[in-house]
Amino acid sequence: MTIKICVHPLSGHSHRVRLFASLFGLELELVEVDLARGAHKQPEFLQLNPFGQVPVLSHAGAVIADSNAILIYLAKTFGPSDWLPEDPVGAATVQRWLSVAAGPIAYGPAMARLITVFGAQYDPAQIVPRAHAILRLLDRELHDHEFLVGDRPTLADVACYSYVAHAPEGNVSLAEYEDVRAWLARIEALPGFVPMQSTHVGLVA
Repeated sequence: MTIKICVHPLSGHSHRVRLFASLFGLELELVEVDLARGAHKQPEFLQLNPFGQVPVLSHAGAVIADSNAILIYLAKTFGPSDWLPEDPVGAATVQRWLSVAAGPIAYGPAMARLITVFGAQYDPAQIVPRAHAILRLLDRELHDHEFLVGDRPTLADVACYSYVAHAPEGNVSLAEYEDVRAWLARIEALPGFVPMQSTHVGLVA
């Protein structure tokens, strides 16, 4: 049965779903939502997701909004898989990083990128330091581990990857974070990896 995903090519939230599906070997039917024209705020789309955000998954009668929720749905539906550990500690640790992706990463590197890519009216003097704070923490966490939850990739890595990898687009340099850059390279070397569309803004302009 078709797995349909409403996405936008510049959305890191959309990319994490596409990335996981590709790593997992799943085929998706991608439906691009024209955010610039406000398609995500139209009644038809709001029936799928009242929050008016991409991505949204439709599969087997289920409609799932929120990128992290979609990751869990895909892992549970098409597992068993080490991408979402079943043991309590492993599952809790993955959930911790999903919360980091939805919290400090969303309000740090992702928000900094919103300023340069989408023209969001946020104060970079507040947001860029916030982005570096979570990158410093990530760098410390990754110093003794190849991935965020031990020695193999999980949903935690998928959820955190996209906006960290594209942080330079938001004027957030990765130069001082050696362990973060090594982690990004390990993810990019995984079979099935697909990149997110880049934009020539910020430090990569």
